[in-house]
Amino acid sequence: MLKDVLNGLMERYQQRVPDVGAVIAAMIKEGIIAQADDIENDHIAFRTMGVPQLGVQSLEKIFLHYGYTKMDHYHFPAKKLDAWWYAPPEPQYPRIFISELRVAELSPAAQTIIHHYTDEVKSDPVNALDLDDSKAVDAFLHSALWQTPTLADYKVLAAESEYAAWVIYNRYYLNHFTVSVHNLPPGI
Repeated sequence: MLKDVLNGLMERYQQRVPDVGAVIAAMIKEGIIAQADDIENDHIAFRTMGVPQLGVQSLEKIFLHYGYTKMDHYHFPAKKLDAWWYAPPEPQYPRIFISELRVAELSPAAQTIIHHYTDEVKSDPVNALDLDDSKAVDAFLHSALWQTPTLADYKVLAAESEYAAWVIYNRYYLNHFTVSVHNLPPGI
């Protein structure tokens, strides 16, 4: 199940970010790798909003269910973020990094905008998922949880916090993944 969920994340990420496919194709063309599976993904990062029905406490349930272990906590005061690393159940899987915006530390205007969108989610959506159904989990990780923000709302958030604007626009889509360059196979 975990492999299916991670494959779904990577496939959809490549669809949303065409440069990923271009980089992989160039690596194959240059003989750095023989196939995309030769790339070791060091970690996958998600951004969340620190509101009661969402945030780390919600999203982490998925990865804890699949055997990940919650590790160190990180606090980023300037960015108003908290974050945690999650160790994979087996070494071939990437680490997970989930960060959460401390919404209560933003300006009242930014908080109002964030709650306007996130309050559309009335309860923790992960509680309604069958975590043993990888297709349902995959669909959830690529579903909009709230409406797309207006440009005006996006700009207000972006002026205060790039992170807030990114999450309101992108929801919980995968933020990025990494390539473990040091573990690439010797060139072909």
